[in-house]
Parts: sequence; structure tokens; C-alpha cells
Amino acid sequence: MKLAERVQALTPSSTLAITSKAKALKAEGHDVIGLGAGEPDFNTPDYILNAAKKAMDEGKTKYTPAGGLVELKDAIINKFKRDNELDYTRNQIIVTTGAKHALYTLFQVLLNKDDEVIVPIPYWVSYPEQIKLSEGKPVFVKAQEKNNFKLTPEQLEEAITPKTKAIILNSPSNPTGVLYSVEELKALGEIALKHDLWIVSDEIYEKLIYGNENHVSIASVSPELKEKTIIINGVSKSHSMTGWRIGYATGDEKVIKAMSNLVSHATSNPTSIAQYAAIAAYEHSEEEVDKMKKAFEERLNKLYNWIIEIPHVTCVKPDGAFYLFPNVKEVVKASPFNTTDEWVAQLLEEEKVAIVPGSGFGSEDNVRLSYATSLDQLEEAAKRIKRFVEKYSL
Repeated sequence: MKLAERVQALTPSSTLAITSKAKALKAEGHDVIGLGAGEPDFNTPDYILNAAKKAMDEGKTKYTPAGGLVELKDAIINKFKRDNELDYTRNQIIVTTGAKHALYTLFQVLLNKDDEVIVPIPYWVSYPEQIKLSEGKPVFVKAQEKNNFKLTPEQLEEAITPKTKAIILNSPSNPTGVLYSVEELKALGEIALKHDLWIVSDEIYEKLIYGNENHVSIASVSPELKEKTIIINGVSKSHSMTGWRIGYATGDEKVIKAMSNLVSHATSNPTSIAQYAAIAAYEHSEEEVDKMKKAFEERLNKLYNWIIEIPHVTCVKPDGAFYLFPNVKEVVKASPFNTTDEWVAQLLEEEKVAIVPGSGFGSEDNVRLSYATSLDQLEEAAKRIKRFVEKYSL
């Protein structure tokens, strides 16, 4: 049997592969420290759990509108006013089965065959695959480490062709954690407007920003940019609700309507109970969110210091999210391993530390470490990585 060409061309997720291997080793009784996960290690806050229980007790277990509950759309509208000083209507919002599904659906309705989407490297692993599934073409532009992994206006201008339809911006970024400033967004936005490009702004890590930095949505920079921006967001990272699968897209009414029509034939609607839980997430105070953020910031500061103490390892310090993306090029070069992927595989085999090779994010010189685990685990992981480096590279 021959499968469809569109799925044969897909690249397996490197994050899922490393997580699967780590789980298998754990099941065999090994002391594995997993730093591959892309989800908070905290449980969903009690007030959200209670809202879900209440919804079930009240029989709110039926179909909802394909694009999401009106009450949840209103909660999202209020969130944008409160957090981003942006005004949207219900017709400009679609609630989806996770932010990943929002992105997938957006590319399905936005792209025609061979339309190009500019994807800065490093990128989240699913961007290029979703573009390819929509018969579009990802155009990769390497954001330099010396520029803190941020795309420059010059790079964007150079990458644009007559076939360019959109650009993806992810701020704070997965895997680097870097954050674009308002000035940087404005400069990129001006070029996007000049060439009439759609801007896909992935803001899923918006609430996880550290130090004195602040998140700015590119849609808030100017009314013109708002018209050409589709914001992707959700409650997965901000409220530790990865398994609940509630995301959303916000922007141009025609685009959102097309997305709603598509999902009506794909998923019918996001899970009703999860939608009521998400309403509670946005209507409640952010005290629990702030606690989680504070814990992540403490972990970041300590793990970053432990990692940069390892010989020949360099690292851009993140502004947000919960990842480090250190450069291990010199370490691998001095080792008997041919690639970073081989180095990462042997680290897991010998030291039982699971991290993700940067090749899955388009950056073969780097690795991604998630600090969504306890400080004790992070400290032990750093010790094991250092021991591994000293064994093979010094």
C-alpha cells in the first residue's frame, strides 16, 4: 500500500522521539532526567479544575459551535484588551483544539500550492511540516546567534520573492526563548506591509517572560499591522493546560471564517469541558500563573549559570519560555561523535539525560534543554552533562 505523498514527506518530531526513548529507559528502571518536554511540570491550577468539574456536573458535555463557545471568545476578547490593548470581535476569533491546530488550520486556509512562508531558524519543529502539508513551501532564513537568534529586516527583505505569502514570528521563541522588542517588530512589520505579507504571530509563551522585559504583540504596533497579523495563542503554557488542548487564532474576519468552516468538517469543536476550563483560566486572577513564572525564572537563572560553566559551551540567555538553547559545536567537534544528534543520543545512553538535538529546529550546532522540572533535577542534569563533556571533549 502506498501512502499519500504529503505524509511521506513529513519529518518525525525530534522532541517526541527523544521523549519516547527517555520514557522507555525509565520503564526499564534507569534514573533518567528528561529535559526534552515542552510543557510546564506544574498541575493545572485548582480553580480551573473546579470549573471543569462544575461544567460536567451541569451537563455541559454537548457539541459547541465549531469555532468555540461565545463565552470563551468573550474571555479572549477581554484578555486582549487587558494584556495587549487590542480590540477584537467574536467574528475575529476561532477556538481550536490546541494552538498547534490553530496553526495547522491557518496554513490550510491561507496557502495555495507553492506559496512561500518565511520561517526564521531556529524554528519550532512543526512550522515547516504544517506548511508542507498545506502544499506551501517553507523558506528558511538563519537568524544568527550573534543577533540573539533574531531575524533582521535585511534578512527578511532579501528572502522575499513574488511567491512569498507570509512570515512566522514566534516571540518569546521556542527553542531559544528570545523576545523581539517593539522596535524590532516595527522594523520587520514595515517590510511585511511593504510586500503585503501575512504575519503569523505565535505568542503562546507570552506569559512566561522574565526580568524587566515585556511582551509586545506585533498586532499592537500599528492598525495596519493588526490588519495583516493572525495571532496564535492558547492556555497550554500560560496555565499549565497542555493536555486540555485549547488554543485560538485571532485576526482578519474572512480568514477566521474560513478556518471555522474547515474545522467544522475536521474536529466539529474543541472539547466542551476544556473550553469551560479555559474560560476560568482567563477570568481568574493570575496569581497561580505568576507563581509558576517565578519558579521558571529561578530555574532559568541557575541552570543558565551551570550550563555556561561547562567548557566550550556557549549560550544566549533567554528572555522567556522555559528552554535553553546552548551551542555545543566546539564540544561535538572535539568529541568522537560525527554530529550533535549522535552526541545527544550517547548522552542519553550513558548519562541518562534527555535533551533535544538542535537539528529538529534547523540549528545543528545547538541543543534544547527544557527547565520545566525541579531545581534538584536540573542541577543533577548539569553535573551529568559536564561529566560527559569532560569525558569526550577535553
